[in-house]
Amino acid sequence: MTTLGLPDTVRACLFDMDGVLTRTATVHAAAWKETFDAFLRRRDGADFRPFDAHDDYDEYVDGRPRADGVRTFLASRGIHLPEGADDDPPDRDTVQGLGNRKNALVLEKIKELGVEAFPGSVRYVEAARAAGLRRAVVSSSANCHEVLVAAGIDHLFDVRIDGVVAAERHLPGKPHPDTFLAAAEALGIAPDRAAVFEDALAGMEAGRAGAFGCVVGVNRADQADALRRHGADIVVDDLAELLGEAA
Repeated sequence: MTTLGLPDTVRACLFDMDGVLTRTATVHAAAWKETFDAFLRRRDGADFRPFDAHDDYDEYVDGRPRADGVRTFLASRGIHLPEGADDDPPDRDTVQGLGNRKNALVLEKIKELGVEAFPGSVRYVEAARAAGLRRAVVSSSANCHEVLVAAGIDHLFDVRIDGVVAAERHLPGKPHPDTFLAAAEALGIAPDRAAVFEDALAGMEAGRAGAFGCVVGVNRADQADALRRHGADIVVDDLAELLGEAA
């Protein structure tokens, strides 16, 4: 696997989507900021402290299932909301309501702006396929399939474990390793023979907790040291670097 920058024992690649394969992490961060800022402004008035689309996003939201992101960020501010129901309207101040508001905003932004895959990531996945490695997408997004299709890369993967599948199987999301473990199992590959590719700190922790053969941190947010602290074996700015190419 030297041509792919991975240990020779690796036989499968498990890719996060947002921020690793597609340029959608900034869209998600913007949607979270709009959602949380509107809620916090209503709640706190003059004491309003906005959601930081870099630090708060990376620490509390990125890589987590939508409802977990709501709970984790609000808990950091000492706020606890009722859980609500899955079909709560976006203007209802519940965990599910805020999550649904964020999802509606993401879908609006994706429809307006489209989805672009990182060219270096596409070349890397194609190289992994050419080398005979199995490939899976592991994402907390319930819109994963639509995003992959919009980016034109859905055909490159053998397995998809996303937010829809996780809900159906009651799999806890990142930083728990369960979704990555489910992907490895679906590919017929032991975890120690699979590599995890993630840009989120929660994803690093999931890779470490699952005892995967290699955890690759993709440094899209200038947090290389944090990625290493949270479990990355290798850190790159773009997957093309693992091929010895420029991004």
